[in-house]
Amino acid sequence: MKFRNLLTGVLCIGLSCGFLIADAFAASEKDSVLTVLNPLGTPPPIKLKAMAPRLETLKGKTIYIVNDGYPGSNILLGELKAVLEGKYPDTKFVYREKPGGFGREDEALWKEMEEKADAMIIALGH
Repeated sequence: MKFRNLLTGVLCIGLSCGFLIADAFAASEKDSVLTVLNPLGTPPPIKLKAMAPRLETLKGKTIYIVNDGYPGSNILLGELKAVLEGKYPDTKFVYREKPGGFGREDEALWKEMEEKADAMIIALGH
């Protein structure tokens, strides 16, 4: 029993010395200053735009169906165009491929749509 008490006492003293040493290291770490930079930077402010008003009717309108080039979407959009043409015979549907995918601008396509389109359906993939 005496050996167990002695061992417990030695362990307690050893642990308290360990905590004192850890406190000394923590004090020296508190004195140092660490600067962290965000690699993302500051994003530009977002410009809010109002949604376009809904069309009252599709009759006599021109609707552009735009594909951003996601693999296989040309098949889906071709079928969509055929179904819409059957359902809305008085509406003109124009299929266009957007070169360069989602992230790239295509000024010629946007200018054409500004002049001729009443609405647009765009497929973005995923």
